[in-house]
Amino acid sequence: MEPGRREHAGEPEDLGRMFLERASAGDVDGVVALYEPTAVLASPAGQVSTGVAAIRNVYEELLADKPQFSGDVRPALHHGDLALTSTRFQGGATSEIARRQDDGTWLWIVDQPNVVG
Repeated sequence: MEPGRREHAGEPEDLGRMFLERASAGDVDGVVALYEPTAVLASPAGQVSTGVAAIRNVYEELLADKPQFSGDVRPALHHGDLALTSTRFQGGATSEIARRQDDGTWLWIVDQPNVVG
């Protein structure tokens, strides 16, 4: 891959793998690049962040202390150009909706980062 170019999700499951890698590296830009421009992200406090600027704010705060992330990316459930993705981690799981883009890659449109816990 050329320097400065990011890997794109060829399959919906790639999003979970890329999130784990990028978040663990503290790569806020890389994490935000996994979302459509008008995506929504739920927060533990019950708030919803809409759009990549608001999502960026959430991840800038979350990743500031360089936490490490690990999990088991589960197979996606597909329905046409939509897919339900999920990653299991100790104490919970994520649930996201991804949409196939015009170029065949995938981006998240809805993200509920902790559905159990």
